[in-house]
Parts: sequence; structure tokens; C-alpha cells
Amino acid sequence: MKRIIPALIILLITVSGKMSAQKEYWTLEDCITYALANNLELQRQELQTEAAKVEIQRARMNMLPDLNLGSDARVGFGRSIDPVTNLITFKQNLSNSYSLSSSIELFNGFATLNTISAGKFMLQAGIEADRIARNTLIVNIMGQYYRVIYAEGLEAAARMQLELSERQLFRISKMVEAGKEAVARKYEIESQASADRLTYTTAQSSTRQALTQLRQMLQLGSGADFGIQMPEFDAILITDTGFDTDSIYNIAAQVLPRLKAIEYELRAYDRQLAAARGALAPSLSVGGAIYTGYYAVLGEDTLDQASFNTQLRNNNSQAIYFSLNIPIFNRYSATRNIKLAKIRKTDTELRLEIERNNLYKEIEDACLTYNSGREEYVAAEANLAFNRKSYAAVEKKFETGLVDVMDFATAKATLFTAETEALRTKLQLLIRKLTIQFYSTGEYVNIVTN
Repeated sequence: MKRIIPALIILLITVSGKMSAQKEYWTLEDCITYALANNLELQRQELQTEAAKVEIQRARMNMLPDLNLGSDARVGFGRSIDPVTNLITFKQNLSNSYSLSSSIELFNGFATLNTISAGKFMLQAGIEADRIARNTLIVNIMGQYYRVIYAEGLEAAARMQLELSERQLFRISKMVEAGKEAVARKYEIESQASADRLTYTTAQSSTRQALTQLRQMLQLGSGADFGIQMPEFDAILITDTGFDTDSIYNIAAQVLPRLKAIEYELRAYDRQLAAARGALAPSLSVGGAIYTGYYAVLGEDTLDQASFNTQLRNNNSQAIYFSLNIPIFNRYSATRNIKLAKIRKTDTELRLEIERNNLYKEIEDACLTYNSGREEYVAAEANLAFNRKSYAAVEKKFETGLVDVMDFATAKATLFTAETEALRTKLQLLIRKLTIQFYSTGEYVNIVTN
């Protein structure tokens, strides 16, 4: 049996050859490659992933000691303490101090470690979210790409119908001029040709609209003049006899990013809960500092005051300290944070279960529609082959006057319906097959060229 609508493919290639040579024709792979490189939403998603990396870096830096250098200068008037003699003085003076301090937290209930761990899981969830966004974009482009193919197929079929009517109109017109046919018969064919011309015009409009939607999805400029490259329908073989829901689901549950992203989020929220509980534990930190300073009485040139450098050396002091903080009452902030962390974790667990149920339902529907669609496709192919033979026979009878215009128009309309149904069922079956393959791999990129 002949493969689906080879005549439509020949017509589409012929029509394409008459178009401007400057027009670009994109394959499905071309469309996907361009979209992945230029889509603004994907770029925003990538920025969110970069932000998650920064958050991890910030949490890691919190484990490092801090280092601070301080200095102040003060002019004293009236009653003050002379730092050299530790006596009260009323003389105007200038004091200048310097300090260098550092501290590090030794223990805080493992809150920092758990925060770092949560950040790592959130980063993994973000990476999976990137894959989800990429796959969502790819499946949308695939769907629109095949809608364009279907629209162009309908346009080609409508064009064939119009050419058949115009051919018969030309033949009848010659016979009317020769006096071998009645004028009424010519009018009937003209009416049929006019209806076919309207159908063809409508199909052209639908094709332009579908191409415009694809161009907008690719975020191409309004001046971009492009079309799609028609695939080799004869090379598209659908040999799968059916798919099992449970087998596909068991694979999909392990590879699909839509589940992995939620699983990583769940692990991140578990670590966030542990970090929130760490706020209830005592915290211990250790630090050290170096101090020095300068003091001078103003307006007393006769006083024997040490120089600036000498005082900085002589006034030098060091300190090491330990700080223990035991939380007793903090307005229930730690308790509230723990409750919120538990709520987020529980909500994520429910979201994961819902997503698993939705995934199973989608796979089940995909397998059922593929299995039933294959039977529909086989029936449409057989119906197309039968209608081609039937139309050829009716056309010969019409040319010899054995059937009237109505019978001819009915046969032609039936053939048009059979051609479009064969195209529709094959494209739908192909999309369903690609969808099931996606469930089995987790990536559309690996299957669009197969």
C-alpha cells in the first residue's frame, strides 16, 4: 500500500520551489536549536540557577572568620579621663584609637552546615527546573511545528482539489464551445471550482496563521520570512504496536526532571528544617583583638608627651575571648521558623505525590491514545487507498458522461477528506509516539531527530 499522501508532498515541494529563494526553510531541529539559544524565558531561568549558586557561596562564606579594622578620633572638652595616668582631667585633649579584631563561630547547632546542604539541593532543583523549562519549550515548538505541517498539508490537498476542478472546467468549457455539452453543465463545474477556490484560500490563511504562531514562539522578528521544511513522510515509519503504562511510568519516575526537581526541593526543605532547629541550640564562638591608641593634651606644649609612634607601641594590648549564647526566649521566632519549615516540607511531599499521580495519568492517557490512534491511522491509510481508486474510476466515468457533476463532486470531496484524515492521524500518532519516548528518556532533544 502506498505511503500517506505522496502527491501532497510533491505538490508542496513544487509550490515551495516557486517561492523566493531568500526564504529560509527550517527543520524541527533548527527551530528547537534556535529557541534554546535565544528564548528569553530560558535565560531568566538560568539567572535563577546562578542566583542559587551565589546563595551557596554566601552560606559557605559564613563559616569563615571575620576580620575588622577599626579606628576613631575624639577631642575631649571638660571632664574626661587621662588614659595615661587614669586621672580625671579638665584639659582639652585628643585621643585616637585603633583596633583589629576577628571572630569565628565554632558551633551553632549545625545550622550553617544544614543551610549549605539545603542550598546544594536547591541548586540541583534549579538545574532540573532548567531542564523542565527547556523541555516545555521544546514540546510547545514540536506541537506548533506539526500544526504547521498539518495546515500546509490541508493547503496542498485543497490546492489539488482546486486544480482537479479547474482541469474539468477547462475540459467542459472546450466541449461546450464545440457544442458537445450543455452550458448548464459548465455552470455546475464553475460553482464547484469556486467552492474549491474558497476552501484553498481559507487553507492558505490557516497556514499563514500557523507559521506566524511558530515565528512568535521562536521570538523571531516580524520581518523574518521563513517556512518549515517538510519531512519525508515515507521515511516516517511507525512500527510500535503498543506501549505498557506501568513500564513507561517506572522509567519516567526515575528520569523526568519534573519529579527530580520536587525531590531535590524536598531534601532541601528537610535540611532547612534541621537548620531551623539548630537555632534552639547554644552557639559558641571564639575571637581575638588587638588594641592601641594615642593621647595628647592640646595647648600644653611644655608637657613632655610621648610621640605618636611611641604611644602606639606602648599602648598595644591583645585579647582572646570565647562567647557562649544560650537561647532562652526569642519571642518564639525559632519556633515559628521550625513550624514554617515543617509546613513547607509537608507541602512539598504532597506536591510530589500529586505530581506522581498526574504523571501516571498522563502516561496512561498517552499509551491509550497511541494504541487507539494506531488503529485509527491504519484505517485511515486503508480508506485513503480505497478512495484514490474510487475517485479515479468516478473521474473516468464523469469524463465519459456516465456520472453527473454531483457524483463527481462527492467523490472529490470524499477523497479530500480521506487525504486530510490520513495526514491528521499520522501526525497525531507521531506526536504521541514522541511524547511516550520523552517519558522514557526525560529529554526531547535526544528524540526529535530520530
